[in-house]
Amino acid sequence: MNYERQTINHIQDLIRGGEGISTEFKTCRNQLNRDVYETVCAFLNRHGGTLLLGVKDSGEVQGVSPDAIQQIKKDFVTAINNPQKLTPATYLSVEKVEVNEKTVLHIYVPESSQVHRCNGRIYDRNEDGDFDITDHTVQVARLYQRKDASFSENKIYPWIQVADLRADLIEKCRNYVRIKAKDHPWASMDDLQLLQSAGLYLTDPFTKESGVTLAGTMLFAPDLLILRVCPAHRTDLILRKVNVDRYDDRDLVRTNLLDSYDRILAFVKKHLPDPFYLEGIERRSLRDTIFREVASNMLIHREYASGVPARLIIEYGQVTTYNANRPHGFGALNPNTFAPFPKNPTLGAFFREIDRADELGSGMRKMMLYGKQYGGADPQLIEGDIFQMIVTVPEFGENPAEIPDITQVGAEVKAHDTPEVTPEVMKMLGCMSGEMTRGEIMQRLGLKDEKHFREQYQQTGIRLGIIEMTIPDKPRSSKQKYRITEKGKKMLQGL
Repeated sequence: MNYERQTINHIQDLIRGGEGISTEFKTCRNQLNRDVYETVCAFLNRHGGTLLLGVKDSGEVQGVSPDAIQQIKKDFVTAINNPQKLTPATYLSVEKVEVNEKTVLHIYVPESSQVHRCNGRIYDRNEDGDFDITDHTVQVARLYQRKDASFSENKIYPWIQVADLRADLIEKCRNYVRIKAKDHPWASMDDLQLLQSAGLYLTDPFTKESGVTLAGTMLFAPDLLILRVCPAHRTDLILRKVNVDRYDDRDLVRTNLLDSYDRILAFVKKHLPDPFYLEGIERRSLRDTIFREVASNMLIHREYASGVPARLIIEYGQVTTYNANRPHGFGALNPNTFAPFPKNPTLGAFFREIDRADELGSGMRKMMLYGKQYGGADPQLIEGDIFQMIVTVPEFGENPAEIPDITQVGAEVKAHDTPEVTPEVMKMLGCMSGEMTRGEIMQRLGLKDEKHFREQYQQTGIRLGIIEMTIPDKPRSSKQKYRITEKGKKMLQGL
């Protein structure tokens, strides 16, 4: 099943589910319904949602008139980018989908981290639709409080102004959107106007102080200013295949999110294969498609108020990422029932606008669709205080960690021979039981020289694949222990 077919199935499932707090149908046969923008405003203020144009309230697919499609798309994009219609302005894409041989326009509206107004009025969402809460002081106050409590990206730093940011990075993004659309509003804005339009420069509704937000700082500030605002910010990129105790290659990234994105993808391209894959008559890079989503997810869904650094670890046969998270559940995510939740909506919208991320939800669908074809297994996404992604990747050779170092083992290993095991390693296997610390194993062996034990016993056993660490992603953990693998157990049984 290709991505287009998967998208159609997703739209059909939404239609069958009917309208609700996160789904709205609009007929829009020849022009936009007048209340479309009120729904967009309500979705932005609540938990986001999907807007389907060309579908009746009953769920009947009427379709948008082919002659009106381009004008409807143009009118919609122009209006939501107009601060006189929607404040703050936002940027949403309109996707054309053929359902039952009729054209439906699909618009996904992510939850915003800001409070929006449509024609000067504030709308919220419930099961019955959109409702105007402008004159309900308590409800408006609760809406502001909920946004402030949920999204740290909007924290305002009055002492950081546009002049403190890197003008070259702002211009770089302005050039990105010019390539995307020559008449994009950002193309003609000055730096302050662009930041305000993107929600990266705000005014506190209570103190009335204005400044660059945390999101704007992470995107455009010089490195020293970023680390002053967010001292723990770093993305640790690690290759660990041969030297499993430490690493074979590493890039410690402590810079703005735009350059961080490029360095993540560069590290992946350096160390992961990209086997030939043909979709229809076009070649698709499965590696780039999957890890584009991985890179953007690591950056735009991270909880930057946390002191936990992000990590991407490339090991034999898999890549694992770890990201600080403000969870909305715990455990493995089911792609069939998963409801996307934006952790940093402003950052997410900005990355989508400069084509560094897909629409919320569609990126995960692509990742799940192509992940198994790339590595042979479905990617795993695990929600928690630390969000994990595990992606299986193809390998075209023997695991280097299981090939003994001849200088360490002291035996000549021919290309197709089974590696020989040293007497020291066999002695270690014979004294191990269950899970043991390095000190416990050394004590049983009667050894005191830690370097000698590590080089002649532990590392050789790991390279041969006959012992393994209980916490492989943290080789230096104080809680690290070792155990015999199935291969090691069979070796002992054979003797």
